[in-house]
Order: sequence, then C-alpha cells, then structure tokens
Amino acid sequence: MNVKTLFIGCLGGLLSLNSCSETTETADYSAYVNPFIGTGGHGHTFPGAVVPHGMIQPSPDTRIDGWDACSGYYYADSTINGFSHTHISGTGCCDYGDVLLMPTVGKQQYKTTDPESQRLAYASSFSHQNETAEPGYYSVFLDTYQVKAELTSTKRGALHRYTFPESKEAGFILDLDYSLQRQINSEMEIEVISETEICGHKKTMYWAFDQSINFYAKFSKPFTYTLITDSVTMDNGKRLPTSKVLLHFETTNHEEILVKVGVSAVDIDGARKNVESEITDWDFDKVRQNARNAWNKYLSKIDITTQDKNDKTIFYTALYHSAISPNLFTDADGRYLGMDLQVHQGDTINPIYTVFSLWDTFRALHPLMTIIDPDLNTQFINSLIKKHQEGGIFPMWDLASNYTGTMIGYHAVPVIVDAYMKGYRDFDVKEAYNACLRAAEYDTAGIKCPPLVLPHLMPKAKFYKNSIGYVPCDRENESVAKALEYAYDDWCISAFANAMGDFENKSKYERFAKAYEFYFDKSTRFMRGLDSEGEWRTPFNPRSSTHRNDDYCEGTAWQWTWFVPHDVEGLVNLMGGEEAFVSKLDSLFTVDSALEGEMTSSDISGLIGQYAHGNEPSHHVIHLYNYVNRPWRTQELVDSVYRSQYANSIDGLSGNEDCGQMSAWYVLNSMGFYQPCPGKPIYSIGRPAFDKVVIRLPERKTFTIIAKNNTKTNKYIKSVTLNGQPLTTPFFEHTDIANGGIMEITMSDKPTKWGKNN
Repeated sequence: MNVKTLFIGCLGGLLSLNSCSETTETADYSAYVNPFIGTGGHGHTFPGAVVPHGMIQPSPDTRIDGWDACSGYYYADSTINGFSHTHISGTGCCDYGDVLLMPTVGKQQYKTTDPESQRLAYASSFSHQNETAEPGYYSVFLDTYQVKAELTSTKRGALHRYTFPESKEAGFILDLDYSLQRQINSEMEIEVISETEICGHKKTMYWAFDQSINFYAKFSKPFTYTLITDSVTMDNGKRLPTSKVLLHFETTNHEEILVKVGVSAVDIDGARKNVESEITDWDFDKVRQNARNAWNKYLSKIDITTQDKNDKTIFYTALYHSAISPNLFTDADGRYLGMDLQVHQGDTINPIYTVFSLWDTFRALHPLMTIIDPDLNTQFINSLIKKHQEGGIFPMWDLASNYTGTMIGYHAVPVIVDAYMKGYRDFDVKEAYNACLRAAEYDTAGIKCPPLVLPHLMPKAKFYKNSIGYVPCDRENESVAKALEYAYDDWCISAFANAMGDFENKSKYERFAKAYEFYFDKSTRFMRGLDSEGEWRTPFNPRSSTHRNDDYCEGTAWQWTWFVPHDVEGLVNLMGGEEAFVSKLDSLFTVDSALEGEMTSSDISGLIGQYAHGNEPSHHVIHLYNYVNRPWRTQELVDSVYRSQYANSIDGLSGNEDCGQMSAWYVLNSMGFYQPCPGKPIYSIGRPAFDKVVIRLPERKTFTIIAKNNTKTNKYIKSVTLNGQPLTTPFFEHTDIANGGIMEITMSDKPTKWGKNN
C-alpha cells in the first residue's frame, strides 16, 4: 500500500488540533480523528459532518458513478457537485446521495446532458488546502462561487452555513432528482412552502429497491425561486425527469446564510419534526460544539497512551469510523419505516436502526460493541428482531428498511448469540431464538421483499445443506463460501439451542456445524467445490477468482480454507495435525500474492502472501497460530498488519471500510486482543500497540492493559499477568474484561515461549 502521510496539527489543512504540544491526556479525543483516512484508495469513507450513529450524513459529493463513488466523495477529485444528506461509510455497493444542496453565484446552470460525466453543470472546483474535516464538522471553500461552505449535524438534522460574496445573483440549487449512481427515481414531489421553506419526497430504485426519503429545509434568508419539474433529454437520447428548485437572492460581502435540513423515511412532517426538535435556533457554532461533545463522549470509552501521534490518530479515527453506522431510523416522534415498508409507531427510548452490514460487522464491530457499549448493541439486536417480525426474516444487509439480499450467510445469528453468551440478554430471547432457527431453514413463505431479491435473501443453498448435507457447486453459486458460513452460523445456533434447553436442535445444528468437512480436499489441502455427483470441481486453481461468480465469495481457496472459526481443532485434524496445519498456514503468508482469472475480485486486497486483510474472510486468520502453539507468529503478523495496512493517510485503509468492520479490527487488535469466533466469549491475545489502554466500561468499571517495555521493535510477548496472576495461555474470557481489572503484558524483541503449551 502506498502511504502518503497527511501532516496534521501545526502544518494545517485537514485537522483542527488544539496545539502541536497536546498531550495524550487531553479530553478532546476528537482532535485525534482524521476523517479523510480512507477517502482515497478504496476505503470508500466520507468526510462529512455526522454524529455517532446519526440518521443524517451531510457530506460533499465529488463523483456520481463507479466503485469509488460509493460514499459520494473521492479524495483525488477536484470538483464538488454539492452536499447531499445521506451516505454510507466504506461499502462496496452504492446508494443514497439524497437531497443535494449547492450554493451558487451568478447565472445558474443545471442542465447536465452528458450521462457519463461525473461533474454536474453547477459543480465547483475546490482545493484540499481549503478543506477541513473533524468529527461533526466539515468545511470547504468553493472556488467557482467564492463561497465558504460549512456543515454540522445532530442525530436527525443538518445545519449548513454558507458565507457568500457580494452578489445580485446569489442562490442555491436544491436537487431532488440527483442521487449516487444515477438511481431510478420512481416518485418525486417537491414543494416551496414559503419564502424560507421547501419540502419534498421521492422514492428510488437501486441497491435498495424501494427507498423512501422525505425532506424539509428551512433557510435563514427569504428567497425567490424557479421550480424545475420537467424532463431533460440526455446526450444518449434518454429523457430523465427532473425535480429541482433554483433559489435566488442578493447578498452582501461575507453574508452568512444558514440552512436547516431534516430527513425522514416516514413522511415530510417527520422530516420537519426531526430537524425542529433538535435544531431550535440558528446557532451553528453551538450545534457544531454539541456534535464534537457527542463524539468526545463516544471516543472517551477507550483511552490510549502512546508517544506516536500517527498511531493515536489511526486509533481514534478507527474508533470514529466504528460509530458511523448502524444508523438511527426512528423519527423524533417515535415513528419509523419497518421492513414491511409500512409506518410503525415505536418510541425514541428503544429506537430502530438501519444499515446493517452483517457479513462484515459480526466479526469485530459487534464484538467491540459488547465491550464498550453493550446497551447500544442490544438496541441493534432489538432492531434486528423487529425486522424479522415485520419482514419475515432477519436481513443479511439492511438498507433503509430494504432487504437487499447482499452477501451470504445469516449473520444476525452470531450477533445475537455472541451477546447472549456474554450475558447481555435485554431482548426477547425466545423470539430471537426462533428467528435464528427461521434464518437457517429454506423457507420462502412470508418474506416481504421484491421477487428479484428473494433468491438471494433465501438462497436454495440452505435447502441443499439441510437436505443432502452440502451445497453442490453445479447448483449454487459461491457454494463453498456459503457452506462454510452456514456451518459457522449453525454452530452458533447449536450453542443457543443448548442454552435454551432445546437438545434436539442442539444435536441437529451441531451436525450441520461439521459440514465444513465435506469441502476439504486432502490431496490439495484446500476447501473446494463439490458437485451434485460428489466430484471435485475441476480444473482447480487456489488463486483463481471470478468476482461473485465462482465457488467463493470475494476471495479464493487460499482465503476461504481457513473459515472454520468455531472448530479450529477440527480443521487442524483435517489438515493432518498441528505441524501440517502450521506449515499450510505459514504458506498463506509467504506464497506469491498474484491472483488469476479474467475478473478477479477487487475486494481481495491488502495482500500479505495470499492473506487478504482488505476483506473480511481473512480477519480471524492471524490468530489461528495461538491455537497451535505458535503465539509469537500471531504477535509478529498482527504487528505487520498494523504497519502495512493502516496509516494516517487518505489511502490508510487496505480495503473497503465496510461500515466499521475494518476499523473495529484495528481497535480490538491494537488494544492487544481479538475475538476469532463470535459466539465463544473468548479473546485471543496478539500484539498490543500502545503503552497503556484504559477501557471505560458500564457501571464505572475499567479494564486496563499495560504493555511494559513496549517499543516498535519489541513486538513479542515475554509474560502476561491478569489481575496480578500469571496468564500462561494466549486466551482470556469476556468476563475478565466485563468485571474490570488489569492486564500487564511484558514485551520482548525476540520470540519467546510464552503461551506455548508444550
């Protein structure tokens, strides 16, 4: 990975640090966050002004189409199309980009005719030298219009501040028909309510097949307007409906004009109440400070001590990215749009959330939440249970209460089971258990989703794994990856069934959990596709990839062979014992990184050998060495990932951020541990990155990790004590953290025998 380090603090530009002499003891944790990390490369993050898990995400849009437009912003771009209010952080698919607002000076241009252009007619050039991003605040100078734009937000409302030059032709363009990836607008309504108020509604069809968005905007200065609701003929001859408002007014030099914007999936009244209840006046600086305070409260959950300012920025930016989604979806009046796409009356004490990237986030984000905010994680679980009740099944990837059918597995299950096994049970356990059983069975009845989504949300692969014991590769795409994830999810269900006293299902799903054995080919020692005749798919190439159209999912046999987190001992035995397993695992990190195939998956990134840190299936693999008496290998490889895959730079992420998963991996590992198998409340010790970490737990408890003799070269563990008692294995339990205590780790510059059983 190319590391173009961004200089922060006294060098100016990207961050607003209080001073270059700030100590690690500062309470202003937001000062260490660089929202530009991941906005280059393929991190797909955005720098806009958000609060933790907020409903609204005002942020600049620099491009419209393509993979690197997923968040709307790409650092290499030099023009801004405007500021829309909904964005997804770090995904590989794109949606949102709703309600675009752009200040203008001079004659307004709005008729974009080139369907391939990334630049709208009213876009402005800008320089990164005149751009600032910090938690809860974003600012940029728009060169074309000589306007300074500033954004901040609450949970449900955005507040804009624009500083105009003197002009008789100042104004705004509010573009309702705009969206990222040029989505199909199936409905559009826009209305000017008064000389200071505009509202509207639209439905789009894209990744979310039926996304409903309503908005209400109030301006601090009266305007005249031109309403554009006809259609425009593009250069390719296609006619597209338009829905825009051109606002007009005169300005004096340095005149500030503010705009409040609320959004809602329910209705326009909900959007109005959302912003009015949270932004009661025009005090931009107060809203900005409140947003920063909200971030400081969240970021203060973990306090780290280190002399390396870049590492501190990487850590707190990772923690920041871990709290952007899931997003609040309940309006200020308690109403929300359910998975049945009907409006429900809920309450604000127990709100509903959306944007659940579960294939990614069950691995590290939700385990992290069980440590630093188990109550919020329980709210997420209650949201998932509601979605099961309203829509007929757990979502795989929920976007704006839409079943997208994206990715594989049924990973709401490990999120719920992991919380339950850790003792967090403030949800309807019986309902959750029944929903887990429902997710594992092939049954298309009662699911409320578009016909095109149903085969992906409820794939026939579940029928095969339940009826014949495996998923044939000639009947189901991504058969190996699906089967391995089903085996893990089914293991989670077996553990849940045991806890519920349902021993029949315990036995059934224990059997299903062993299904990974079917796919292991002893001759190649890889997991391979097995056809309906019981024959291996041929030809076989372990480094071959055809994106989303082979036996694996966003990976190859090299990455997927290791996905048996629930039964490492069983996988070791399959491979011929500990020595053979270690030899194979070593080769993963040393073989050539080349991929083969006509359409290799771009998601296979951050390669160390064939270990792909940039995508989630690999995230537990380094910790497998702890299970086979090679803990020093876990330590040195974790250290290697810190140094090669994360940086304080625009391209500081080796793959998509994926709604906090990539960052949550770093947060956990840099503290010194990771949970390889959610559902088993056991943490694997790796390589602590910092001299001291204090985790602030509920009930005013703390768990402290002290790394003695910690330097960049001292990456190996010499000894560990937990609450004063020697810890001789590289594992400890969740209760050890939850009860509070102190772990002391003494580091060494050479591998040691600590943690080795023999």
